[in-house]
Amino acid sequence: MQTDLTMGNLATALTLQSNEAALVEELRAGSEEAFAWLITRYHQPIYSLLARTVRNSADAADLTQEVFVKVLRGIRGFRGESSLRTWIYRIALREASNQRRWWSRHRQQEIGMEQEIAPADCGKPMQLKDRLVDPAESPYEMAVHEENRARVEQALRRVPEPFRTALILRDIEGFVYEEVAAIQGVSLGTVKSRLVRGRACLKTLLTMAGSGPRPTALTGMKLSLGEEAR
Repeated sequence: MQTDLTMGNLATALTLQSNEAALVEELRAGSEEAFAWLITRYHQPIYSLLARTVRNSADAADLTQEVFVKVLRGIRGFRGESSLRTWIYRIALREASNQRRWWSRHRQQEIGMEQEIAPADCGKPMQLKDRLVDPAESPYEMAVHEENRARVEQALRRVPEPFRTALILRDIEGFVYEEVAAIQGVSLGTVKSRLVRGRACLKTLLTMAGSGPRPTALTGMKLSLGEEAR
């Protein structure tokens, strides 16, 4: 029975690899249908990732488009050393990191969760927190149980990098540890360390019940970055 399951898993993995290889070849050949499928499959997940890692939804939307432009331009250089999905997410996080550095240099004010960003279909103004809502059940929702999503999103934004990104990739996007390590370009041990620290920080922020962070609550997180193995 165990052998059958193992062989079944192997067959599935080989099928997925074969399908991905065929997709990559189509993309390299300039197939519009293949690129349209890629956008349909990954646009919303990439946008959701970026909306949680940059300062406003307009930037997230622009960066999402830029990610797919870079995917299209760089697909000939994709060597299959990681999965196509991992490669796309790595590009997205690089764009988010560049955007954060730009914001830091220009000292822009952070947009609030209650900020109106666009009119909804019904004509009622839409807020940033509305764009972050994912109607599907996810490991992230199970992890936070009955916590209010908007409150959790606010707290998540206050978790220092790179702990926040590790949390997003593992607990929201559902990547396995090895994929998170590949995307962030660090060791498996560093990923696990970041997740432990990030979850602890998020839990602390959520238990503050809306009050401002204690001076030591995040300082230790920032200082610990220098202790991590790169």
